[in-house]
Amino acid sequence: MFVRTLEGLGLSILVGGFASAISTVLTVILGLLSSAGKTADAFVSWLVDLFLSIPHLLLIILISIGIGGGATGVIIGVALTHWPSLTRVVRAEIKQLKTQEYIHISRNLGRSKWWIARKHILPHLIPQILLGTILMFPHAILHEASVTFLGFGLSPHEPAIGIILSESMRYLSAGYWWLAFFPGLSLLIVVLAFDLIGENLGKLMNPKKAHE
Repeated sequence: MFVRTLEGLGLSILVGGFASAISTVLTVILGLLSSAGKTADAFVSWLVDLFLSIPHLLLIILISIGIGGGATGVIIGVALTHWPSLTRVVRAEIKQLKTQEYIHISRNLGRSKWWIARKHILPHLIPQILLGTILMFPHAILHEASVTFLGFGLSPHEPAIGIILSESMRYLSAGYWWLAFFPGLSLLIVVLAFDLIGENLGKLMNPKKAHE
């Protein structure tokens, strides 16, 4: 059980990492698109509100089932549901950056919107995107484990934490509580560890906010 739990954690981290990376790419694309003009910004805002209005878990299950389940279905399902919050933060940062004087100077010099987005806006967004990806990672792991626990995620033959917890439920009445306790505790420790890393990284990037 110990070896299986370690393999399950590794699999969950791998799935969460791929999903977070795909979500980050979507965030960068939509964030830069929102800087292209009012119409593009309104479209991105509408898309963010649409995805945020649907419960994460339900949407992940629907996407995973539609793709065919398995690791691919879970990764795509988690990736397509975890970008809106980070995109909203990036979009707000872009709006603030567009008011800066050097942006107006670049426009007056005839620079295109995409040139300004690549050269001026994107470099300033890298810290926010990096921090958002790290904070997104534990949520991706938890949602992967939740979907797998409900039977809509990874294959039952995979050593996933969600499958271990699902199988251990039938043994709880017989007194084998540790079959669920220790895998669940290990998942909680991993999630809290990455969440703590994200919080400390946020304090390093923004010391003024950390002392408020």
